[in-house]
Amino acid sequence: MRDIPDRAVFTIMRHDGQWAVEHEGEYFGHSPEKEVAKAAAHRRARVAQDGGRPCQVRIHGEQGFYAQA
Repeated sequence: MRDIPDRAVFTIMRHDGQWAVEHEGEYFGHSPEKEVAKAAAHRRARVAQDGGRPCQVRIHGEQGFYAQA
């Protein structure tokens, strides 16, 4: 069986009245704008991925992709 490394999950969510990124219990990238927090999550995920760790960036409350009917 292969040894598959754990995936790092960066979650964008509301925290202390702002948007922030949560990763392993740590909050960072606080901003009143969701796009700024998303950018912070993507920067941190890129560093982890470049270090060989699989990553996922997700937004709390949003799931999947939706097609218009």
